[in-house]
Amino acid sequence: MSVGTAPERARTAPTARPPGRRPRLRPRRLGLHVFLMGVSLAFLAPLALAVYASLRPYEETSELGYFSLPKKLSFDYYQQAFSDSGMTKYFVNTLVIAVPGVLLVLFLASFVAFAVARLRMRGGVVLLMLFTAGNLLPQQVIVTPLYVVFNRIPLPYWMSDSMTMFDSYWAVLAVQVGFQLGFCVFVLANFMRALPYEIVEAAIVDGAGVWTQYWRITLPLCRPALAALGTLQFTWMYNDFLWALVFMSDGDKLPITSALNNLRGQFFTDYNLLAAGSVIVALPTLLVFLLLQRHFIAGLTLGSSKG
Repeated sequence: MSVGTAPERARTAPTARPPGRRPRLRPRRLGLHVFLMGVSLAFLAPLALAVYASLRPYEETSELGYFSLPKKLSFDYYQQAFSDSGMTKYFVNTLVIAVPGVLLVLFLASFVAFAVARLRMRGGVVLLMLFTAGNLLPQQVIVTPLYVVFNRIPLPYWMSDSMTMFDSYWAVLAVQVGFQLGFCVFVLANFMRALPYEIVEAAIVDGAGVWTQYWRITLPLCRPALAALGTLQFTWMYNDFLWALVFMSDGDKLPITSALNNLRGQFFTDYNLLAAGSVIVALPTLLVFLLLQRHFIAGLTLGSSKG
């Protein structure tokens, strides 16, 4: 079989791009970049406006408008928002709910996902469908039944001042875990199914039990998915306001989102002060994302490429 002469191979070989020269941007790709930049700016615009307003006096924005050039910028509103709303107490309340909630959801969801995806148990698909179907139920539909049930479930005094689940962190934590569990089970089960089963088979040959297969083999491989879910779950639980408002009557137990109500006046609301409080409230979720950014992005891009 002839492979051709050297001149022929030179003519048919792809021409190499000169070093230092960037590839030409095609119109379709340019349009995609413009569209993505537009969407990004649309999502960032409210945040940028809130930060901009929080640095200006309200008198200035009320006179010139929010889209005018500033005469003075300062961080006075941030100090006032933090002190007037008592955010330290509310931050602690939120962490008491969000941190155990995220850990408990990921732990229980990984258990169920491992049983469904790796143990090949009977009825695993039906069980996965039930957990997934739980996410389709509107949460507001069961507010009244849960309110009645939590008022009738007794707890010792050291767990709840009201001697019931109502007006305690346990009620909010139970609801958060219950509603977020289905989504995490669905994601983790599909991720575990994509893992090579030969790894588990090799561990079984070496005498590994079910706990070893779960804790020492499968769970470390799920670190990107767990990081992505942990970031999302913390953001959702941290920003939740409905359940705490319904199941807590003591204002000192409310989460950080309720602290913004303390910045509202009865007859007048300084929206620049409220914007500063909103930015302070958003900082912990931004910090969590920055800390888990590498794992979060890896979890989102799983399965996007082969090999």
